[in-house]
Amino acid sequence: MGKKVVVKIGELTKKYKISLRELSRLSDVRHAALSELANGKRESINFSHIERIAEALDISDIREIIELVEGNE
Repeated sequence: MGKKVVVKIGELTKKYKISLRELSRLSDVRHAALSELANGKRESINFSHIERIAEALDISDIREIIELVEGNE
């Protein structure tokens, strides 16, 4: 099937022991946008959101936030 980009919001909230709402507050990304990313309901990714999440959680490797997987996973 094709490749698919996955935003690993659920993994991040578990790893950093914070809620989606707290991540929203720290990154200044709307809670609804984070929720859509976490549930795979968003078709596009705003790079500024990825940058703000990385900044908020002090992440230097983008692979902690997004992953490229086979489309059927």
